[in-house]
Amino acid sequence: MNPVIVFENEHFVVCDKPAMSLTVPDRHKSDRPCLGTSLQKKIGRQIFPVHRLDFEVSGLVLFAKNNQAHTVSQDWFYHKEIRKQYRALSGQQNFQHWPAHIPTDRSPISYQAGAEFSWKMQIMRGKKRSFESVHGEWAMTEASMVAEEGSIIYWNLFPLTGKPHQLRLEMSRHGFAILGDQLYGSSHPLTNQQWKWGGIALRAIQLDLTGVSNRLGLPEKIEIDG
Repeated sequence: MNPVIVFENEHFVVCDKPAMSLTVPDRHKSDRPCLGTSLQKKIGRQIFPVHRLDFEVSGLVLFAKNNQAHTVSQDWFYHKEIRKQYRALSGQQNFQHWPAHIPTDRSPISYQAGAEFSWKMQIMRGKKRSFESVHGEWAMTEASMVAEEGSIIYWNLFPLTGKPHQLRLEMSRHGFAILGDQLYGSSHPLTNQQWKWGGIALRAIQLDLTGVSNRLGLPEKIEIDG
């Protein structure tokens, strides 16, 4: 893997993680491609992940180059000073993938350009996937419909919290499973013409740091195509 560096200074390096790769090595020490390992080799120094993306998800990942930057930037995320934006594709709303015996909000939602939603749930991570549970932690997401092409809807997603598989489960439980995400119920084939980044149709496209007072040289916004 040859990491694509989007931004770099003395404190941080920001990469465009390819889908079907790990952000950091997993505990099973598998031979799956790993962005963090490849990036360390490329720049010749130790790095520290500030946040992570799922194996199947592409997009922006921030790494710190020293302990101070790592501590400071983790506080940014903890205090929700960084706003992350994702682009996602789904089909039209349906609940065929959702088990009938598991409650969820089945309120009908049809496409409307600019429609905005605020979603909240309690989420718990299982062995392979996350699920709703009264014993879970609260997850909050803002979503907006961007465009419609045939049967496909383009979304902007903003996770206000960073729980495992939060966006994937939230979309699925509202009847909009992310294209290619079979783990959360998608049966829609995903072609290269629809989505050139591989994996599932979910991509981290912007880190908005305008709410951070001392960005340690990072720009207000870091963006990539999506």
